[in-house]
Amino acid sequence: MSKKVVLGFSGGLDTTYCVKYLSEDKGYEVHSIIVNTGGFSQEELSKIEAHAYKLGVKTHTTVDAVKGYYERIIKYLIFGNCLKNNTYPLSVSAERLSQALHIAEHAQKLKADAVAHGSTGAGNDQVRFDMIFHIMIPGVEIITPIRDLKLSREEEIAYLKSKGVEMNFEKAMYSINKGLWGTSVGGKETLSSKGMLPEEAWPTQVTKTGTEEIKLGFDKGELKSINDQSFTHSADAIQYLQTIAGPYGVGRDIHIGDTIIGIKGRVGFEAAAPMLILRAHHALEKHVLTKWQLQWKDTLAQFYGNWMHEGQILDPVMRDIEAFLQNSQQNVTGEVFVQVMPYRFQVIGIESKYDLMNSKFGKYGEMNTGFTGDDVRGFSKIFGNQTSIYHLVKNDVDEKD
Repeated sequence: MSKKVVLGFSGGLDTTYCVKYLSEDKGYEVHSIIVNTGGFSQEELSKIEAHAYKLGVKTHTTVDAVKGYYERIIKYLIFGNCLKNNTYPLSVSAERLSQALHIAEHAQKLKADAVAHGSTGAGNDQVRFDMIFHIMIPGVEIITPIRDLKLSREEEIAYLKSKGVEMNFEKAMYSINKGLWGTSVGGKETLSSKGMLPEEAWPTQVTKTGTEEIKLGFDKGELKSINDQSFTHSADAIQYLQTIAGPYGVGRDIHIGDTIIGIKGRVGFEAAAPMLILRAHHALEKHVLTKWQLQWKDTLAQFYGNWMHEGQILDPVMRDIEAFLQNSQQNVTGEVFVQVMPYRFQVIGIESKYDLMNSKFGKYGEMNTGFTGDDVRGFSKIFGNQTSIYHLVKNDVDEKD
């Protein structure tokens, strides 16, 4: 009886090679699975399924993970306003974790002997997949043909042609990975330290002109409405916002960061909806949260985003931080107004019943109603008392010396 292997399958060159290699050269019973985190249409998923069965898989499973991906990961990235190096909204790194978790769960369900993925030996994904598999399905063999055999693209193509596989072998000029929380774009311009992606490289072309105001409605930190249109699930709101803001060409940038394996890398991304949501959410928080809530949120969220990027979603400290982030959102309810135009956007204000910038307590730089000038004089002495004592003691010692 053949051993079972669960293969994370996208239908591209690498995972197509894996099916043929594992089934025909190694004799495995291959069970392919694709985890859709928002990057595939139903038509594309159907074509990928047909391709998998044509290659000879025993079973193929399609997992619609969009809403679960939001609930398990994206929601907390929004609560924390998480941007890697203050730039990148963790688009691909976050979705890889969702995919790895589902693949591991599928391997458990099928009682598979092995699990496989098509990662090369050069990037972050190999670590994310391997680590989650080691934690969730210990003892199950992890097979990575492309990495282990150190295959070039040309070698993969030659092998598949020898097996009679027919598919489009032409390499696109740009590598594009689309998901709910943004799209990554890689090309020759991102392989060196200088260079910007040309206009034609971006998947969403700029087709809108002029200026548009978008109203984003948040309920306890979650996006629930756009321009008075309500959504049952925030994942639907994110996808809808992308259709509105994406054609303006906003949310584009190139991120330079440290990989898990120690090298630096550059990647382009377009994330119109994520960037609008993060900036709008943060603006609302600055109005409704206290100084120290904001301070501790920033501290914990930076660690949370970095640890998520490095694949550590199963570390129990992540649940602790998520509990803090969730609790911090109790008053993050209101509407944020964002002005969008080609290639840029700006937050122009908020409305919230929890707004702490309340005229009943005074107007900054103009007047106050909650305290007197004498109160301020006394407070200023007390607030600086310890520092005053420090300098008095220091000066006294210096004079004696």
